[in-house]
Amino acid sequence: MLMSDVKRVVEQVSRDRGIDKEILITTLEEALRSAVRKKFGTEVDIEVRYNDELGEIEVFQFKDVVEKITEPELQIDLEEGRKLDSGCAVGDSIGTKMDTATFGRIAAQSAKQVIIQKMKDAERSVVYESFINRKGEIINGIVQRVDKRDVIVNLGRTEAILPVREQVPKETYRRGDRIRAYILDVLHESRGPQIILSRTHPELLVALFKTEVPEISEGIVNIMVAAREPGGRAKIAVTSNDSDIDPVGACVGMKGTRVQSVVHELKGEKIDIIPWRSDPAKFVCNALAPAEVSRVVIDEANRSMEVIVPDEYLSVAIGRRGQNVRLASKLTGWNIDVKSETRYSETMRTGYDSLMGLPGVGSSTADALYEQGLYSIEELANASVEELIQIKGISDKKARTLLKSAGQALEAMAENDYTKSDKDMSEATAEEDSLDGAVVDGDDPSNTTEPEEKT
Repeated sequence: MLMSDVKRVVEQVSRDRGIDKEILITTLEEALRSAVRKKFGTEVDIEVRYNDELGEIEVFQFKDVVEKITEPELQIDLEEGRKLDSGCAVGDSIGTKMDTATFGRIAAQSAKQVIIQKMKDAERSVVYESFINRKGEIINGIVQRVDKRDVIVNLGRTEAILPVREQVPKETYRRGDRIRAYILDVLHESRGPQIILSRTHPELLVALFKTEVPEISEGIVNIMVAAREPGGRAKIAVTSNDSDIDPVGACVGMKGTRVQSVVHELKGEKIDIIPWRSDPAKFVCNALAPAEVSRVVIDEANRSMEVIVPDEYLSVAIGRRGQNVRLASKLTGWNIDVKSETRYSETMRTGYDSLMGLPGVGSSTADALYEQGLYSIEELANASVEELIQIKGISDKKARTLLKSAGQALEAMAENDYTKSDKDMSEATAEEDSLDGAVVDGDDPSNTTEPEEKT
């Protein structure tokens, strides 16, 4: 590229690549200034500027006017100075235009490198700007390659990465496969923007429903929260701003067409759609569907719930390998402990009996403690005097006595457990010693013979 071609090249690059003309010109001036200093040294007083009328970059060298020259590169005598400017005097500085042909090749290479670099930077910036505001969207791409288990996805103008941690277990990706993923993040890296995709994020589920359910995209139906175990099961809680529209029915669609489209995209991942409730207990009951719930005991301090279900619904509530209750806990934000009615009744009866076993506690006191949610010695021991004196029939003195009795009973229980454990250990050791040296017959595993006595 000749320096006289600068205007044409700048305009072409600015037009084709969308780079601001002023940025290109400023960068070219800096590149040329650097090239000149490399050739003539850093002490030379140089000024580089773009002449828009001539369409070229001009370079001026400034020298001080002196009576006697001692540094030819930096000074000019008065006689030569007056040939350039008749009004100059000693001490003035006179600029002379340099012939760019003397360093044309260096300047041209520098300009070329600058333009190429600026084009790359501009393209990166354009890509970054176009994707940074698309975080949270779904995007379609084609699998380009698999690099160390990370999937590189071609998005057309750029590439994205689907890290192994964001891939659904058991899903396989081959070159040329079409893929739909959630834009998790957009990073501004030195080598260019890096677009991070996800197939496991709960928001992918939300975004897919937005594309399938018009009521969601229109804001009539809202997905309040979503929870997933990618590739296995998912739950979403929905609500409606219009009382005439059933949010669950809207998401399911006619004959299940809408939800089935999402299930198909997630390669068969089962999806439970439940009504959202502001009441935590009702919300937890809905989240455990299809199991029926008999009773819920709430512990707000620890943000946990004890959920009692009929015996026949225990396995349904817990789900395969605990999946249903685990997802319900993620969805609601509460720790959920599921118990059958039989086990709960046994626990309550055991706790009631333990209270009745304390000195000075009759049925009326035990019933009063029960009504206050103190179902066992452990819960009574963890209570305070202030809590107990709020119960009808319990004075300050009786409250302190109850707490002391409960503490002593707990210590006794702990000591008994330790003694029993020690006894079990001793019995196990004795049994092991009695079998030491026995010979096991290979044909009959149950047959053992004692070793012969040595004579």
